[in-house]
Amino acid sequence: MISKYILLAILLSALVTWIPRVLPFILVKYKVLPPMVERFLKYLPVSIIFALILSSVTNAKMGQLPSFKWLDLLAVFPTTYVAFKYKNLIATVVLGVVLVALLRFLAGFLGL
Repeated sequence: MISKYILLAILLSALVTWIPRVLPFILVKYKVLPPMVERFLKYLPVSIIFALILSSVTNAKMGQLPSFKWLDLLAVFPTTYVAFKYKNLIATVVLGVVLVALLRFLAGFLGL
């Protein structure tokens, strides 16, 4: 049986996690942001996606320059092309996953 303290801890943890994710939407729902802030926020998703992609195609070790995961980097280019040409998120994600899986399979099959 779950104790009341554990249940309370879980509920409070959920609340603490939920507040910073929802509070910004509530705060700006009825207010207009300054134009400079709106321009900045338009670039934020692109920079986040770029940071995620860059971190997934590189290996970083302390005291060394980053090295590339060449198979993953190879899959980035056709995936990026599909993303910009068709603007379809599902097709882009599926293509990226399939390309990485196919390239890793071929690399394993060929012993690379």
